[in-house]
Amino acid sequence: MDTGTIRATEDEALQFHSAGRPGKLSIAPTKPLTTQRDLSLAYSPGVAFPCLHIQRRPETAYDYTSKGNFVAVVSNGTAVLGLGDLGALAAKPVMEGKAALFKRFADIDSIDLEIDTRDVDEFVNCVRFLHPAFGGINLEDIKAPECFVIEERLRELLDIPVFHDDQHGTAIIATAGLINALHLTGRALGDIRMVVNGAGAAAIACVELLKTMGLPAANVVLCDTRGVIWRGRGDGMNQWKSAHASDTAARTLGEALEGADVFFGLSAKGAVDQAMVRAMAPKPIIFAMANPDPEITPEEVRAVRSDAIIATGRSDYPNQVNNVLGFPYIFRGALDVRASQINDAMKIAAAEALARLAREDVPDEVAAAYAGQRLRYGPDYIIPAPFDPRLIWAVPSAVAKAAMDSGVARRPILDMESYKRALRARLDPTAAGLEQIFERVREKPRRVVFAEGEEEKTIRAALLFAGSGFGTPVLVGREERVATTMAAIGLSSPEGLEIHNARLSSHNKRYTDFLYARRQRQGMLYRDCQRLVNQDRNVFAACMVACGDADAMVTGVTRNSFDALEEILRVIEVEPGRVLFGLTVLLARERTVLLADTLVHETPSARQLADIAVQAAAKARELGLEPRVALLSYSNFGNPMGPDVERVRDAVALLEQRSVDFEYDGDMSADVALDDRLMRQLYPFCRLSGPANILVMPTLHSANIAAKLVPQLGGGTMVGPLMMGLSQPVQIVSMGATVSDLVNLAALSAHEALG
Repeated sequence: MDTGTIRATEDEALQFHSAGRPGKLSIAPTKPLTTQRDLSLAYSPGVAFPCLHIQRRPETAYDYTSKGNFVAVVSNGTAVLGLGDLGALAAKPVMEGKAALFKRFADIDSIDLEIDTRDVDEFVNCVRFLHPAFGGINLEDIKAPECFVIEERLRELLDIPVFHDDQHGTAIIATAGLINALHLTGRALGDIRMVVNGAGAAAIACVELLKTMGLPAANVVLCDTRGVIWRGRGDGMNQWKSAHASDTAARTLGEALEGADVFFGLSAKGAVDQAMVRAMAPKPIIFAMANPDPEITPEEVRAVRSDAIIATGRSDYPNQVNNVLGFPYIFRGALDVRASQINDAMKIAAAEALARLAREDVPDEVAAAYAGQRLRYGPDYIIPAPFDPRLIWAVPSAVAKAAMDSGVARRPILDMESYKRALRARLDPTAAGLEQIFERVREKPRRVVFAEGEEEKTIRAALLFAGSGFGTPVLVGREERVATTMAAIGLSSPEGLEIHNARLSSHNKRYTDFLYARRQRQGMLYRDCQRLVNQDRNVFAACMVACGDADAMVTGVTRNSFDALEEILRVIEVEPGRVLFGLTVLLARERTVLLADTLVHETPSARQLADIAVQAAAKARELGLEPRVALLSYSNFGNPMGPDVERVRDAVALLEQRSVDFEYDGDMSADVALDDRLMRQLYPFCRLSGPANILVMPTLHSANIAAKLVPQLGGGTMVGPLMMGLSQPVQIVSMGATVSDLVNLAALSAHEALG
């Protein structure tokens, strides 16, 4: 497994693996096991029914068990990382790590199996007879040539995907990088001369995949520690090397590299020197992938060839060939269509999907993972970063489609766009919770104003908003500043992106007249209104919405939310009969909870609390939730009693008088509101039929603190606060918002404009 070089000390690594519960894996049940009935369903006697169904129809194992999302990571420890033959037991930390990566990057459950044998027959039989438990087999850290035999035999014996990642994972990622390196240097795969140093599992897999894609056999030379593998050589040969022997006069790596366009190194440190690099063709492509140290370092290459494109297996250099970009997503796509194997078409589809992704604009999440470094397609960025959130849908969908097209899928996907959205939802709770709303916006796109249009983050969000099919983004800013910012980050304006300069706009007088009519009896002169329209982008954007020139707006990147709201309220009023407040959506894997008021009222009155509950319940239904409202306090149903408790209890009384159509109760503490077991045990009279999903907080202090504290502690993703109660659709992000946050709130604002 190739994960690059991490600067960690031995003590740090040992402490990481031993702290708390030793190791990196645990097993958690997916069904409740809290009552006697739960146990009778999960185990005896209820478990007999799925057993009998599976006996009659084996394919139903995918319906009644975890088989369809379960991969075995199998090794005998004969080729552990770059450490060699450590044996099965010493391989376990690596295999646990591989299983953890399956879960982290593709939401695939996985378990490591270390098989203590070097005998190929014993190994194959062990995996063969264990396979009913799994939907796929990932072979790992098995030395060549045994790995070739093991994989080939298991593929023949089993009807589930068998994938040796050290071979094919490296080949797929390296191929993705090569596709883009060829694109940047104006070459075609069929025309290049290539040299590969190393004749182990990964090297041979690279050569075989590239030949399948169109690299002529005569154009590639394979080398090992004895030099060129030439046709007729007898020393150190085996059937896998012989299959790629070349008709060439070259006998050394240096001779083979003369005039070569591409070098792939999967061998050892120092195998290539600067003289060899000098002898290569113009714009050489050098993938020195030996780990932990490459065949030649990027610094050594740069010293003699400024025109080279370089990749390594290390995380501290650009263009890391990292297998985590491949295996989780390849298995994800294969499992989701119940593929019988992972074939060449699926590998090629994965490589091409990765190559395409590297050419697209890089999201904020990637920049955050790399200390704010903004990656951009070019010689130093030809392979996507491992933390790119788009990998979860881009690669599996391509693999799944290739499986269907090549006839190995047993459960075809009928709606690929829906499948991509479902993939996003697996690891992004925001996508899961809001996708229904986003789909409505795609059906009826809106014009949304992005008030801070000169900011890089805003521009990226506007482009993503348009690219997502949500509508037309309108940037407020100076055209030359917007163009300069876009050019600096390598972006071009797509058709339909509008830019409005507030100072030069032809709508200025109309907006000024509108604002003056609204504010003239509130202390503002006409020239004050004119100045605000000309100079305040929030005011200008709000006027666009209020005057019907746009459907909605979003702001907040450069200004405190409270200040931005004050500027917007000069233009857009609170809707009569409603209360203005902020509603924050907290999305976790297991639940979605709404918090209010997180923005406006420092100490809301009982009537305001009741109004907040009513409006929050209506928004919850828009989000697909059946509202259960808890009005929170430090007390539980009067114990203890205090002035603030009375205010909450009065709000509950007002809801009783209004005969609202949703569940509510209070006063109650947060643990009782969210823990159904505790609620039923201590307060069986509580009106809520289950855990609350709307928490109406007693003060702004508690609401704002809770909304910002929970995500920081790993409790979920925060969306909002959503502005509730304004007469026009407006949303305000926090100053630390990402591009995704901006797009989400812009889409929510557009949804509100649908009415």
